[in-house]
Amino acid sequence: MSRIHELRDTLIIGDRKPAALYHRIFVVSAFGGITNLLLEHKKTGEPGVYALFSNDDNDHGWLDALTRVGAAMAKQHDKALENPADRAQAEDFVRDRIEGARSCLYDLRRLCSYGHFRLSSQMMIVRELLSGLGEAHSAYVTTLMLQRAGVNARFIDLSGWRDETDCTLKERIEGALRDVDLTSELPIVTGYAQCSEGLMQEYDRGYSEVTFSNIAALTCAKEAVIHKEFHLSSADPALVGPDAVRKLGHTNYDVADQLSNMGMEAIHPNAAKILRQSKVALRVANAFEPSDPGTLIDEQPTNTSAVEIVTGLNVVALELFEQDMVGVKGYDAKALDALKRHNVRIASKASNANTITHYVEAPLKTVRRVVSDLEAAFPSANVSARNVSIVSAIGRDLKGLKAFSRGICALEEADINVIAAQQTPRNVDIQFVVPRDAVEDAVQVLHAALVGMSGVSNLQRAA
Repeated sequence: MSRIHELRDTLIIGDRKPAALYHRIFVVSAFGGITNLLLEHKKTGEPGVYALFSNDDNDHGWLDALTRVGAAMAKQHDKALENPADRAQAEDFVRDRIEGARSCLYDLRRLCSYGHFRLSSQMMIVRELLSGLGEAHSAYVTTLMLQRAGVNARFIDLSGWRDETDCTLKERIEGALRDVDLTSELPIVTGYAQCSEGLMQEYDRGYSEVTFSNIAALTCAKEAVIHKEFHLSSADPALVGPDAVRKLGHTNYDVADQLSNMGMEAIHPNAAKILRQSKVALRVANAFEPSDPGTLIDEQPTNTSAVEIVTGLNVVALELFEQDMVGVKGYDAKALDALKRHNVRIASKASNANTITHYVEAPLKTVRRVVSDLEAAFPSANVSARNVSIVSAIGRDLKGLKAFSRGICALEEADINVIAAQQTPRNVDIQFVVPRDAVEDAVQVLHAALVGMSGVSNLQRAA
């Protein structure tokens, strides 16, 4: 969104004739960095307005943070809008939203000071309120920019700003689009939608893709297209080199789910589920190469066995060893209860007669709490945790490739220690567990060894 000028001149308008501008709906995210300022920095954890408000000890640091958000928004729309009148409208829009949020949060904190109201019970609503500011701003600014360029763009605000109605996500979308004429209007829709389901409670920052997929399903879209800054490729170009990677071109929702599990989301798994059940194909395209069709994701199987992508994920190996576990029920259930209680995501799992290992994605301090719970539940067990990485080779069909043995051999030849490895009978992914400091080298090695292997049956290989 921070390169909206380029998108206007290529993806949105380009060389399209007037009639071809329409019959589309654009769902937008916030401008780069704005959501980090509103909530907290996604990577560093640096507190934004939400984090400061939730931990406020009467120094009111969140008020200054909200002012900084307004300044950052102004900087973004001043870059995007060239006309002074448009900039003035955007400035008025930001002032209304920022000052409205400031008054709302201040009143909420004052109300909760009486003791009968608990701020903690309102924090998810506060998070949704703040998050919606970013998408509303970018959608409004984009609409102004396109209108100035001669496009009949229409701002569609799903954020529920000053709306007292209580509605579901479906009702919110249907109400907002009810009188839109797609033959002559180009809706620019906020990625955040306020609804009774509470999108952030369920999806946190993945809400925009859920909104996007619901719109595609409800409008019976021919295709849902996610525009990213890069192609969906066989590996991270920064790791294996831009000349070594290749665009996937075509894959299925099964592969998309495996990628999501490995933290490399082509789309949020719940959003993919909505599209899949609605029979809407998904396309992941490079926003800055609008002539390239990108990668189509549908339910079609493949006729060729191949490793399509190699990716890695840093995890913690949580190991529960109990010599007397064999033949006794309950160990696995209690381990899962502890992980669920501390909201720990499981990326993978393995077990044998007396050991259960969960590969989890969580801060080490959270894992330590789980370890403490398990040690209390199983006093005679040995519970340990260590940092490792999973490198996964993924494809729609891996049968006949001997990718498991080839991968093991390639890693051993590169002197990379393989802590564990597994392949499920469905033949869609192979996981290699390696030391944390070897993950990048492992991705490079496995990509070189496995990607591009042609689909040849075991019989042909034996011959």
